[in-house]
Amino acid sequence: MEQKQSIEQFKGRARLPNFAIPRRYDLHLRLDLSACTYSGTVQINVSIVEETKFLVLNALELDVHEVCFTNSHGQQYRPSDVVLDGDEEFLVLVFDQALGVGEGVLGIGFSAVLDAHLKGFYKCTYLDGGEKKNMAVTQFEPVDARRCFPCWDEPALKATFKIAVDVPSELTALSNMPIISEKLDANVKTVYFEESPIMSTYLVAVVVGLFEHIEDTTSDGVKVRAYCPVGKSDKGEFALNLAVKTLDLFSKYFSTPYSLPKLDMVAVPEFSGGAMENYGLITYRENEMLYDHLHSTTARKQRMAIVVAHEVAHQWFGNLVTMEWWTDLWLNEGFATWVSYMATDILFPEWKIWSQFLQQTTGGLVKDALEQSHPIEVEIHQARSILEVFDDISYKKGSAVIRMLQSYLGDDIFQKSLSSYIKRFSGKNAKTEDLWSVLSEESGVKVSEMMDAWTKKKGYPVISVKAKEHILEFEQTQFLSSGLQGDGNWIVPINFSLASYDRHKSFLLETKSREVDISDLVDSFDNEQLWVKINIYQSGFYRVNYEDKLAARLRKAIEHNSLEATDKFGILDDAYALCEACEQSLSSLLSLMDVYRKEVDYIVLTNLINVCYNVVKISSEAIPDSANDLKQFFINLLLFPAERLGWDSIPGEDHFSALLRAEILQALVIFGHDQTQKEALDRFQTLLNDRNTPLLSADTKGAAYIAVMRNASISNRKDFESLLNVYREANTVQEKERILRFFCIFSGPGYSS
Repeated sequence: MEQKQSIEQFKGRARLPNFAIPRRYDLHLRLDLSACTYSGTVQINVSIVEETKFLVLNALELDVHEVCFTNSHGQQYRPSDVVLDGDEEFLVLVFDQALGVGEGVLGIGFSAVLDAHLKGFYKCTYLDGGEKKNMAVTQFEPVDARRCFPCWDEPALKATFKIAVDVPSELTALSNMPIISEKLDANVKTVYFEESPIMSTYLVAVVVGLFEHIEDTTSDGVKVRAYCPVGKSDKGEFALNLAVKTLDLFSKYFSTPYSLPKLDMVAVPEFSGGAMENYGLITYRENEMLYDHLHSTTARKQRMAIVVAHEVAHQWFGNLVTMEWWTDLWLNEGFATWVSYMATDILFPEWKIWSQFLQQTTGGLVKDALEQSHPIEVEIHQARSILEVFDDISYKKGSAVIRMLQSYLGDDIFQKSLSSYIKRFSGKNAKTEDLWSVLSEESGVKVSEMMDAWTKKKGYPVISVKAKEHILEFEQTQFLSSGLQGDGNWIVPINFSLASYDRHKSFLLETKSREVDISDLVDSFDNEQLWVKINIYQSGFYRVNYEDKLAARLRKAIEHNSLEATDKFGILDDAYALCEACEQSLSSLLSLMDVYRKEVDYIVLTNLINVCYNVVKISSEAIPDSANDLKQFFINLLLFPAERLGWDSIPGEDHFSALLRAEILQALVIFGHDQTQKEALDRFQTLLNDRNTPLLSADTKGAAYIAVMRNASISNRKDFESLLNVYREANTVQEKERILRFFCIFSGPGYSS
């Protein structure tokens, strides 16, 4: 009874007790891919920092066979009780005799099933000559290393790892570090890997499968490899080139070289996320790593660049310097997202990727305007609840807030601060406050005071603006998409321009309201051509609500093409959000949309299209009779850019033409434009006769597939069966994924005929 009560003391804890700290893991895994099982042993070098009769670590869905603790004097201690608590995900080892302070080695034998749940150490399948075979992959983030082997499964409990695996001799085995040696015994080979630098358990990785690879080397001599399915190594060239370039780029940006001797990337056929930044072994879903020049869209190529840059950035921001606890997850994901756009902009300046970053910002704004949103920093009290914060707040709001801070502090100070932060906490763990401290030291700005409200509380402000003679009046309130009144006060970096980007001003709005004198910028505010744009280039994470006369002047400025694309994007984005929250009328939103009729910029038009979709969806549910009139209005808005672009690419056209062509043609089909629908169906028939027809590029196939589904939903089952055959015959994962997405488009609210 006394022992049971002692074990109960460990229940309900968010963190493991700290009387034992792991220093090194020697892990050996033995796979049986036919039976989908594995066994293993782990020898953990442990520092006992407080005399204890208990060792408590993490384990889940493991069978533990034997346990022995050996202290530095060679004395062995075997537990009198071994308790596996599935609810708490703890392995509690109870000893009759107290373990004294000092060093020791904890040895554990265990076994488990390779299930297909895409977490822990799991099995997936690949095709070998048309035959399905099993392979094995790890996915440990956030808390699933414990499903593979007993461990102290918390990011702050870093250790080094030496790994060995027994695998079928014909397969490739990969882990975080390079291979030291291999030993063959009949049809099984044992692969031994070098010992890793210090790292968190969630970054440990093992992949066993049949691959071929291509490789390259960075300017610092780091070997980079892309492991692809057999016969598809050429599809890994784009990702490989990106990885090499971004490794070099981040080494310079953070003033810290990449810390491992190699970086492998591997395309996995069954994977729960897009990609995972395991130290030295990045795993990807196949469609996020394999690029096909004929069948991959321009949008997919762009996304792949961002994803690869994101995962490589984690090798510094996350792997080398790791969050102390999952409360600071945003430090990993927000920064990796932000810096991936920075890297992509450097590598592909013609993509103007920072303008497209606004889509990230909008995603964060939409999620954070909900009453059930949460702060960027969330207290995590139970391991599984971590999964709830892998969302748009951590990624999109987190990266947008970083972008806002970078814009306020300036690029040079920001880069210098991040380099100092990486050096100071290299190989260690850090909290948000640690980053703010470094930024404050380098900039002289009290960053923590400024940023606490943005990270520690949910929501963001809408800035209401009025003009009176030579005064602009600013007032902040929390914005909620429900239209309810929120409560909050932020320190908001405000910047604005008056009738020209050469005339601008900035300040911190630290109180509920403030008046700003603009007499130094303009002689008179009576001129109706004098527009005011708040939040220049949309660098701030907030919305703006203009009084009617200021809104009218902005409409004229858009009509006269006086504004940058990012600002035209922001004006429309804010107007739609305010309309949705019943802060503005639908008629005022439609009046604003009408001035975008001659718009040609990609980022502005994609936002216009998204607003069209949302208005049709909401109106179809609220006022069904209005849907057709709205669709026709939106068709008329899009005809100018559609006719300008046409269906076929022009040699030498820019990156955005291909992106925009795909978006506009799909929208016109969805809204029921007869001519576009007919052309799409005709081109689809050509595709059925010739899978490589130039009449349907990777970018325009989407419009044709939607047309087929829309037509099938009306009367034509034959076209649907034809599209199903195209899916079955597709030889790329990306093409199959695209068709699957469009199979259901015709039944979406507001999109049916």
